[in-house]
Amino acid sequence: MSTAGTTLDAAPATADRGLPDSRGGLRNIAIVAHVDHGKTTLVDAMLRASGAFGERAELVDRVMDSGDLEREKGITILAKNTTVNWHGTTINVIDTPGHADFGGEVERGLSMVDGVALLVDASEGPLPQTRFVLRKTLAAGLPVLLVVNKTDRPDARIEEVVDESLELLLELADELELGEDQTAHLLDLPVVYASGRAGRASRSRPADGEMPDSPDLQPLFDVLLETVPPPADDPTAPLQAHVTNLDATNFLGRIALCRIRAGEIRRGQQVAWMQDGGKVTRVKITELLRTEALTRVQADVAYAGDIVAVAGIPDVMIGDTLADPENPVALERIHVDEPAISMTIGINTSPLVGRDPHPGQKLTARQVKSRLDSELVGNVSLRVLPTERPDTWEVQGRGELALAILVETMRREGFELTVGKPEVVTKVIDGKLHEPFEQLSIDVPTDSLGAVTQLLAARKGDMSQMVHGENRVRLDFRVPSRGLIGFRTEFLTITRGAGIASHVFDGYGPWVGEISSRLRGSLIADRSGPVTAYAVDALADRGVLFVGPGTQVYDGMVIGEYTRNEDLEVNIVREKKLTNMRKSTGDELVKLTPPTILTLEQSLEFCANDECVEVTPENVRIRKAELDSHLRGRARARAKAAAAN
Repeated sequence: MSTAGTTLDAAPATADRGLPDSRGGLRNIAIVAHVDHGKTTLVDAMLRASGAFGERAELVDRVMDSGDLEREKGITILAKNTTVNWHGTTINVIDTPGHADFGGEVERGLSMVDGVALLVDASEGPLPQTRFVLRKTLAAGLPVLLVVNKTDRPDARIEEVVDESLELLLELADELELGEDQTAHLLDLPVVYASGRAGRASRSRPADGEMPDSPDLQPLFDVLLETVPPPADDPTAPLQAHVTNLDATNFLGRIALCRIRAGEIRRGQQVAWMQDGGKVTRVKITELLRTEALTRVQADVAYAGDIVAVAGIPDVMIGDTLADPENPVALERIHVDEPAISMTIGINTSPLVGRDPHPGQKLTARQVKSRLDSELVGNVSLRVLPTERPDTWEVQGRGELALAILVETMRREGFELTVGKPEVVTKVIDGKLHEPFEQLSIDVPTDSLGAVTQLLAARKGDMSQMVHGENRVRLDFRVPSRGLIGFRTEFLTITRGAGIASHVFDGYGPWVGEISSRLRGSLIADRSGPVTAYAVDALADRGVLFVGPGTQVYDGMVIGEYTRNEDLEVNIVREKKLTNMRKSTGDELVKLTPPTILTLEQSLEFCANDECVEVTPENVRIRKAELDSHLRGRARARAKAAAAN
């Protein structure tokens, strides 16, 4: 949970407020919502409204999404904190990811705050990730403020969305077995109507498609201060600070981001560092930093309720406690949901390893293992397990996207990798095999309804709800997580890019049997060399090619998708034979279909069970796990014999 902005090192100014009589001038709040419902844009508006950018500052959309991948994909990956100063009240705001794959970030964000603003799109309403983040909020016992965002959308349906949100709250309250008083309090949920992009909010409900009547965010801040209580932590008690995330700078080294739960902490102070397993070490706080808008500034002291960053503990970990050396009492460690998806990550073993024009510089098993271990330091949702191979590890996470983000980050750091097909993490419960399930919500054009339901039926999806709109249909399914591996690409194809799908983990259930996720086989190169235009033209009717003329391929590399449900080995480097016969130039002016270039995520989805993905800083290639054609044939024969018996 890093601070967004351009500086991470300490600024020269100090921020020391002095011991307060109460924490009434402080609020800690998290912004939670489904993907793309406007969390980060609303935080931008709050910062602008508070004057955080200054008159001459260059305004950048989604300033909190500071990572390259976050900006490219348009999603929040890491929870980040910022501070808004509103008329003398300091508001620490945690901008959390909306995607369930980054649930560990959501859980850490909620562990730092005293209340939550739940954003819901005025058109889409509550979706699977809305349910996920709201369930975490209610389980933590935090007060909730409902913000209906994007009220100016032409297809807004504000009243229905508020009703759907209240129904979801009551349903979750029943699931969590909350008391009558808590449930009744949810019915009096304060509601604010907003347009985050326009920087406007109102307590009164606007007409569908209209802007809120207030010209600014004053109503939002008013309701926020009324709903979210000041920290109840005691600044006079012995110190207890919870490490919720880690950061690092070149100047200070590793930095621990903490929520102070009791007492006070000072720069230069000796504290008890309480690690997992009960080990207690006396350490010195060499630097204390407080967030102001988008930067960190030095502070001499911080008190219970504050969110601060401390330096001086090189090996500190998420979940550790910083406590009073004379009275060390550890806080409960952060717990996150178990991983549901796994894939193998190892060194690049292809014939083209290190042979790209700009090859990766990190090729050894030691470097890959060191990088995976470092990822564990700041990612509590991840697990890294050994495999039978010394140069390959099984990495478990919450979903395909979280694992793909890790691989994409590593390739940009100069790693060359071999990545296996994503698989589900199974469990044995009461002697029976169980697998993870997802709650899937899709929105498709009416004319795609039949194809989509057929697609999900083949993937063992169980429809729970269907809601017809004017031109679109909303469908809810419970589907095995296995059924969603490779689902997105096919789903977008049959809906011609007009379908919207989102899903969230929905627990474990009995294994549902085999699921056929791919209807077509692979085109496989049968020799190494550069792809020729002559061969591409000759193979154009065999399927969809992933490579174009001049591309270097090798024996066992997947170069396209076959039109049939089987694999086909082809000569993609074949050259046209030269003769002394004169021909017209007509046959030389061949128009070639451009190749389909798959992204990393699309390549992982496309992979068959016996395939993997080669990842380098410049290229993503799909290949057979066993490159030798004869060995692949023997493996197929053994599999058929085993199935026959």
